[in-house]
Amino acid sequence: MSATIKDVAKKAGVSIATVSLAIRNNSRISTVTRNKVLKIIKELNYHPSRSAKGLVTKTTGNIGFVLTDDHFLKTEPFYTMIFLGTEFVTKGNDYYVLLATIKKDFGEDDELPRFILERSVDGIIVAGKVPHEFLQKLSAYDIPLVFVDFFPSVGRYSVVMVDNISGGFLATKHLIDLGHTNIAFLGADITHPSISERLTGYKQALEQSNIRINYELISTDEDYPARQNGYNSAKRLLEMNKQVTAIFACNDAMAIGVMQYCADNNINIPGDISLVGFDDVEADLLLNPPLTTVRVPKVELGIEAMNMIISMISDKSNHHTKKILVPVELIVRKSTRKI
Repeated sequence: MSATIKDVAKKAGVSIATVSLAIRNNSRISTVTRNKVLKIIKELNYHPSRSAKGLVTKTTGNIGFVLTDDHFLKTEPFYTMIFLGTEFVTKGNDYYVLLATIKKDFGEDDELPRFILERSVDGIIVAGKVPHEFLQKLSAYDIPLVFVDFFPSVGRYSVVMVDNISGGFLATKHLIDLGHTNIAFLGADITHPSISERLTGYKQALEQSNIRINYELISTDEDYPARQNGYNSAKRLLEMNKQVTAIFACNDAMAIGVMQYCADNNINIPGDISLVGFDDVEADLLLNPPLTTVRVPKVELGIEAMNMIISMISDKSNHHTKKILVPVELIVRKSTRKI
């Protein structure tokens, strides 16, 4: 049978709390006592449990990771990669990440994830857009929060975002540099800060190049940036605006929908329409043609978010909110061409 913390305390002639202090390398005990306890831990081949470590620190060693169920998709693994980034950090910081999904339409009658109700996490990372009702319920628990790829319109929070404005600018400027002037923007859920900032970047690129912004070429009617909605948006746009020679889609999912519409209607990419997406998901390389896009360092987003929440937990006296912008990169493939 494996050794317990009680076995260590008994052999060392100290309390369980002292063993926990030694494990945490706490300065409240002497170097002699610490070394004595650590020596016995090694002799007994004892592996400290979470509960043992938490006796002194009053922490759980757990970080919650929350997102809506529609964001956790195998076909579009954007948030899966962010989650993976948080896991990379925990390996060196002795934390566990607990994943929970909530409904996209989370309401007043819905329950919070159990690890929140039981207060079994020290902090929470909220990934992507979540309903206001969820945030209202969550606020009653006073748990350190970090938002990644989203921030609420009300309140001050620590956030990790990609540089969406720069990304929107790079995508549009690439098309302008290829000679395009009739460039459309296809977006959805324009209240999402990431989408609205990509539109801002699109407008800035046009303005810098002295190209008039044609609002007939800006489509933001859809409620979610999914493939089918990209298909629908392309249908409405291209049936009404034959002069369009290039499209900047707010994410790769919508860009793939545009590509499917074009394939169904004998519109050649990039011969007739140049197309740029945003995210750089793995499927982009398998498309025909491979998609030009803006690469988002998804794993790095998770790493930054985890480092930020750990810092907040460690320094509870620091109540300053922080915003980190992670840079993006234009990846040119074969879905765009010079005209």
